[in-house]
Amino acid sequence: MVVTKESIIGEVLDADIGTAEFFFDIGMHCLGCPSSRGESIADACAVHNTDADELVKKLNEYFASK
Repeated sequence: MVVTKESIIGEVLDADIGTAEFFFDIGMHCLGCPSSRGESIADACAVHNTDADELVKKLNEYFASK
């Protein structure tokens, strides 16, 4: 899977539940909430005041290592 800022959080989690740790690390502890699963990474990072590019980079590195 290739992750972008427009990727939907739920789709990333469904592809590999191990990605949850990256969201937790930046303070996104609401992953079980139905609305958070439908948000893009960019939207969620904006709400949580975090760097979407950095999260995308980490997620893509994780997927590439599999």
